[in-house]
Amino acid sequence: MKMTAKQFMETPNKVITLLGMSGVGKTAFSLKLPRNSWFHYSGDYRIATRYLDEPILDEVKRVAMQDPYLRHLLQTDSIYIRNNFTFEHQFSVSSFLGMAGDPAKGGLSIDEFKRRQAIFRDAENHAMRDVEVFMQKSRNIYGYPHFINDAGGSVCSLTDTECWERLSAISVVVYLHADESLEHVLIDRAISKPKPLCYEDDFLEQHLAQYLEENSMQFADQVDPEEFVRWVFPLLIDYRRPQYERIAEKYGYTIEAEKIWGLKDEADIMDLLCHALDDLS
Repeated sequence: MKMTAKQFMETPNKVITLLGMSGVGKTAFSLKLPRNSWFHYSGDYRIATRYLDEPILDEVKRVAMQDPYLRHLLQTDSIYIRNNFTFEHQFSVSSFLGMAGDPAKGGLSIDEFKRRQAIFRDAENHAMRDVEVFMQKSRNIYGYPHFINDAGGSVCSLTDTECWERLSAISVVVYLHADESLEHVLIDRAISKPKPLCYEDDFLEQHLAQYLEENSMQFADQVDPEEFVRWVFPLLIDYRRPQYERIAEKYGYTIEAEKIWGLKDEADIMDLLCHALDDLS
């Protein structure tokens, strides 16, 4: 949604879709807004609770069934297993995504890894399509006048044009751009503590093949899962940056992520947003 700062401030029900790479500060930005007037919709939380709950439980139960003691308890309904998602942490989603590579080092076969990637991408698409429904619920049921959509770090890979058109029609799309210094921070973080990532098929195929060639390997099962993530993460940042920039140029606005660090409250955030809107309107 394109509008001037004046139009935005006069809007009685403000809606923002916040984009940016994981770790850039989207959630920190969202949490600075008053909780009594802003409904915080977390794309990652919606993915976890609505679309990945059953696939994750299926995988946990599959592993549990390999233990005779747990298998008997599950088969007799003597115990049950459930996810314990919180708004801040969805560790079981990361565990479900996993990393491709050597099974002896905790890696998944490439076929299983791709299967889970596809499930996650489909879930992310659905979570973004759910935004409008939750926006209406937050207003009509819970009485929140304003709404912020805190989208996941891989949402830039969504190719659903209809979804993007709808998001831009109902919200002001804001991209938090990480400058070079912040990108280095994100890379250092990924190197020190690798975590599962979501990749587009073409990106994964190309860079896995490149990694195998550079390391004189023939099969994905030979790859050290964490070492591959350390190697590929800087390339993923380079790959996603222009995707975000194209989305922001077509549908919204760009704010330098470093500018949010000093924000204290809603007034500061509104002032920053208004400057961005007036600069490009």
